[in-house]
Amino acid sequence: MVTVILVVHLLLAIVLVATVLLQRSEGGGLGMGGGGGGMGGFMTSRATTNLLTRATAITAAAFMATSLLLAILSGGARESRSILDKPAPAASAPATSEPATSEPAAPAPPSVPLGQ
Repeated sequence: MVTVILVVHLLLAIVLVATVLLQRSEGGGLGMGGGGGGMGGFMTSRATTNLLTRATAITAAAFMATSLLLAILSGGARESRSILDKPAPAASAPATSEPATSEPAAPAPPSVPLGQ
């Protein structure tokens, strides 16, 4: 099911990019048609703009819906936890350069203060 939604999501992304690029920008951009009638009189400039605006809005809404659905489905199997719930890691002893031995260490000789 996730694969089908992912394929639909990718197709919606392609359609969304195409509809945005087809719209006429303030400077002309990649807008449909040049001058003199556009698509041969099939649709007026205003009707084309309205159609592309609605198509972009519908495609964007569907894209957002599939994005949310994919996010929900990807995290559904996991247990919801907070990072504050993790126990603190145990402090480890610093490493020493001396090899560990099974015999107890010999007691240190008593210190004698200097100057006596």
